Parts: sequence; C-alpha cells; structure tokens
Amino acid sequence: MTGGYITGGWGFVWAAYGWTAVGLAVRSSETREEDMKRSRLFLILALGAAAIGFAILAGSGISRNLVYYWTPSDLRNAGDKAYGATIRLGGQVAPGSVRMLNGVSALDFDVTDKKSIVHVKSTGAPPQMFREGIGVVVEGTMTRAGYFQSDRLMVSHNNEYRAPKDGQQVNAKELIRTTKGLE
Repeated sequence: MTGGYITGGWGFVWAAYGWTAVGLAVRSSETREEDMKRSRLFLILALGAAAIGFAILAGSGISRNLVYYWTPSDLRNAGDKAYGATIRLGGQVAPGSVRMLNGVSALDFDVTDKKSIVHVKSTGAPPQMFREGIGVVVEGTMTRAGYFQSDRLMVSHNNEYRAPKDGQQVNAKELIRTTKGLE
C-alpha cells in the first residue's frame, strides 16, 4: 500500500511493499485529514476554554487585590476616589512630625512630597531605620476623618554598603549620626 502513513505500535514498516511489522498499521490519507481536523478543533476549543477561564479570573477577583502607589499630591487631588481604596502612599517623613503613641506600638507622622502633606496613623512597631527625613511607603486607606490609616510601614533606603578599607578606622560617632538621621 502506498500513499498512507504509519501509526501506533512498535517495529518498522516497508509501506512500498504493503506489509507491516506486528503492532503497526498503515492509514489512508483521508483518515489523516480527519485526524488533523480533530486536532485543530481540539486546539481551538482548548484555547477558547483557557481564554474564558482567564477572563473570569481576571474580571472577578483581581480588582480587590490591586494596590495603587500614590504620592501625597496624588492622594489630595484624587478626591472621593482616595477614600476606602487600598493605597501605597510614598514620600518622605516630614521633619518634626513623628510622635510615638502607646510606647512603641503606634505612631503618628506626616508624609510629604514637597508639595503636599498627608497625616499618617500607623499601628505596629516601626522599622529600626524609621526616622524623620527618610523615604517611606505606607500601605493602608485614607479615612474621611482626614488622615491615612496605615497597616504597613516600609522604609525606603539605598542599598549601598561601603565596608571600611583595610586598616581604615571606623568613626563611631559618624556611624551613629548616619543611623539616627541627625544632620
């Protein structure tokens, strides 16, 4: 048999002579076209089902998990859109605004972008590097009372560490000054 193709099993075939080894079959070209149509249909249906599943997942729950990054100016200009939404507010801690409440478990401070100021109330202990003048990102919601209620406080800092060179003396006073943020 000529003009066919070989499917399944094991062994080899000499299709030109019309015989096959055990477990192999020679199929006609019409059957091959039907198989390709079936494969194409399956591929189209699988891609369609995946697209529908992705659309359902994207449309249903993703909007509740989005967190927007805003500056204090963006927050002030947003109006009613700012209330109730989960927001990451980024800026610098305004000098002279940090107040510790209830020991070290709560904190009030102002975040500024040099144009606007937003008052922040944060719960939980602040990171060790937290101080006036440092960059922060606070995650939470803007309240109708006019302050930003923070659930999470993160400190922005550069990642540069410079180890002292061999034989170089470490100036302890300078080291303490930089970690406290004193000018």
